[in-house]
Amino acid sequence: MVTGYHRPTKLIIDRQAIIDNVAGEVAKMPTDKELFAVVKANGYGHGAVETAKSALKGGAAGFCVALLDEGIELREAGITEPILILGVVEPIYIELLLKYNLSVTAATTAWLLEACKCLKRLTGSQKLKIHIKIDTGMGRLGFTSLKEVLDAVQLIENNEQIEWEGIFTHFSTADEIDTLYFEQQLKMFQDIISELPRQPRYIHSENSAAALWHPKSTGNMIRFGIAMYGLNPSGRSLIESYPLKSALTLETVLIQVKELQPGAGIGYGNTYTVAEKEWIGTIPIGYADGWLRKMQGFHVLVNGKKCEIVGRVCMDQCMIRLPEAVPEGTKVTLVGENQGAEITLQMVAEYLETIHYEVACTFSQRIPREYIGGL
Repeated sequence: MVTGYHRPTKLIIDRQAIIDNVAGEVAKMPTDKELFAVVKANGYGHGAVETAKSALKGGAAGFCVALLDEGIELREAGITEPILILGVVEPIYIELLLKYNLSVTAATTAWLLEACKCLKRLTGSQKLKIHIKIDTGMGRLGFTSLKEVLDAVQLIENNEQIEWEGIFTHFSTADEIDTLYFEQQLKMFQDIISELPRQPRYIHSENSAAALWHPKSTGNMIRFGIAMYGLNPSGRSLIESYPLKSALTLETVLIQVKELQPGAGIGYGNTYTVAEKEWIGTIPIGYADGWLRKMQGFHVLVNGKKCEIVGRVCMDQCMIRLPEAVPEGTKVTLVGENQGAEITLQMVAEYLETIHYEVACTFSQRIPREYIGGL
């Protein structure tokens, strides 16, 4: 997808906010624990490489991604720290895993057996680094019993071409007030860890939510994701254990302003009709950019004032109702602060009936990312 560098719509990413969020977590961690910054999905929409570099400055010791290609992107950007791929990588790509020194997740016995077959065809002394994933109740990836885990460990330990680097699980309710299910997952993980013949280099269970609200969870490594970008994993359910700084601002400008007469229709489907003389502004952002059609009726900020989005959001533009005549070229804030007023990703998410993770990841590559501060 082409990035729209020649229009005024842009995402502004504050690297210092990311540095401070990571440093805040590192400062409260035990000295024997490490933080891996999660930069999958293009750094949750913030830009993987720049956020990774910021996380390093804040004290991150390594990184987590979801895809092989995401790991390769970091390596080709010059990042040398450990990188763990959390998703499943087909064994046919083991040569790439070795070439780029990427650790990979093993979630099934079948995958391990196929990986062993692929390794037999390779020469060289470099070992494939594997983290065993345990499904303690997420229902997504991972082994589901102690026997499966022990069998996987034996397979790995019997293969000289594999290095057993880690073992981990993922909590599904660490960001909720009710801790019963979290505690059940934690106990299952602890029980399995206690039965291992030995412990690998990394044992990790904490995501952002667990790091913030359950810091005594089992493990010596944290996978720090959404909180790194300054967003509360729980939305509004729980208060962060320390202040987080939002890193993302979305801005554009008014490209046309006009006064419309009563009865004039706005947008596809004529879903908004001007009731009396109104100033209508057009801004260059639409659903192809990730500013979704459902945002009709929400608001943006112009000169510190809320301006409603009227009519359906188009593919490339949307229209807003202005309180008065405003010069074309005036800044419009869709996410962030504007003259004392603020729109947060959480507010956008609530309007869309979703979570801020999804909103940040929805912003497309058509919107350029501009980086300020920090590095």
